[in-house]
Amino acid sequence: MTDYKTSIAGGTLARTGLLDAAAVDAAAALLQQLADSQVETVRVLFTDQHGILRGKTLVADALPSVFRSGLNAPSTLLLKDTAHKTVFPVWSADPGVDGGMGGAGDILMIPDPATFRILPWAPHSAWILCDTRLKSGDAIPFAPRDVLKTAMARLDAQGLALIVGLEVEFHVFSVEDPQLDHSNATMPGQPVTTRNLTQGYQFLTETRYAEAETLLDELRRNCQALGLPVRSMEIEMGPSQFEFTFDPADPLTHADNMVMFRTMVKQVCAAKGLHATFMCRPNLPNAAASGWHLHQSVVDTHTGENLMIPDAGGELTALASGWIAGLLDHAAASCLLTTPTVNGYKRYRPHQLAPDRIQWGRDNRGAMIRGLMAPGDTASRVENRVAEPTANPYYFFASQILCGLDGVTRGARAPAPVELPYDAEAPTLPDSLLAAIQAFETSAFYRETLGDLFVDYLTRIRRAEWQRYQQTVSEWEQAEYFGIY
Repeated sequence: MTDYKTSIAGGTLARTGLLDAAAVDAAAALLQQLADSQVETVRVLFTDQHGILRGKTLVADALPSVFRSGLNAPSTLLLKDTAHKTVFPVWSADPGVDGGMGGAGDILMIPDPATFRILPWAPHSAWILCDTRLKSGDAIPFAPRDVLKTAMARLDAQGLALIVGLEVEFHVFSVEDPQLDHSNATMPGQPVTTRNLTQGYQFLTETRYAEAETLLDELRRNCQALGLPVRSMEIEMGPSQFEFTFDPADPLTHADNMVMFRTMVKQVCAAKGLHATFMCRPNLPNAAASGWHLHQSVVDTHTGENLMIPDAGGELTALASGWIAGLLDHAAASCLLTTPTVNGYKRYRPHQLAPDRIQWGRDNRGAMIRGLMAPGDTASRVENRVAEPTANPYYFFASQILCGLDGVTRGARAPAPVELPYDAEAPTLPDSLLAAIQAFETSAFYRETLGDLFVDYLTRIRRAEWQRYQQTVSEWEQAEYFGIY
């Protein structure tokens, strides 16, 4: 029998401390499991800045070498916008980002054995997620998993931990035209032409669920086979719109779960001739916007006590009040992390079960922060309703930790809750991606907590997307001006 542990322990990753002793043991056990399985290929992946999984597919017998030495990938994968265009001048003397990323050189992928999953819809293949480092082994300041791990460590240093629960909305359509003609292979590619699976605007209607049950069963079973803690499958408001919710977990686990969930849904649907999209507001007749609601509770790491349970009189605890205040204080700047696309800002409309202002309310779905806290309720928590489902979960969760912790450590107090969120006088959320870029770029808080390099890096990518959007002639402009002038 192969001595995987000795082999991995003698490899470059272990010798340089990039795999610790526990990871070496876990990797050795995983490789033995793999050798005894029918898995033929392993997709070795990392999450990029957009929350998209990228990587290489190896034959299963090659995975031991990845645990010994890591796997290289082009650094430009971390320097692209959503059109897959590299927006940094990597061929110049100054590529615009530190760390030796000029010349499209490599980064190093370091596999995390805890993320290994055999794919139930492709059982000859498996996933494993990786952390990314510079070739030297040094950290990359904007690597998504490390950004979240650093934020979690700051919270842990205060004896606190965040627990999150997910509610994720998305659409699934049948594909009428996959747009595979050569002329459609633009950058980005032309969007597929689709048709609804179900008619909408029958929220949580049982007959609509029955119509979609075959698909929802398949997605649910794949979630369960991947070990994702799925809780419910629901008919959302719009046509062909659905929601999956997940039981609480720690932020890193659920960030990994979220990228696996989105990828699984798209792959399983594609194999069935369907198109799944987590785009916030599709440009389709009668379509509804999708949101991503994040439930958050903070616990004492020593006792496990939920520190958001109010006293007998219902008053907010000091921690809950500070956490809410921190989320509100930095909400505008955080939108680049919670709502990273041009499209996401078209969801912030009044009277649409989406927030448009920076405020909180008790059990109020129109407010940005919904307080779900009651005396004696061990599930007491807040729900942030600001995000779109395209958000990079590692960046999104890190923003919540950093903002909430800031409010707590400053001793900030939440303002009074609102009852009429669409009538209350409160600062509005950014109305465009450009406004969010400007708020993030000028945020002293984020420059201090995430660093100038991260802030400048992300704003450069998002500004490139905004500029391409601004330079595109829209249907509105054509209709408005083409005939009258």
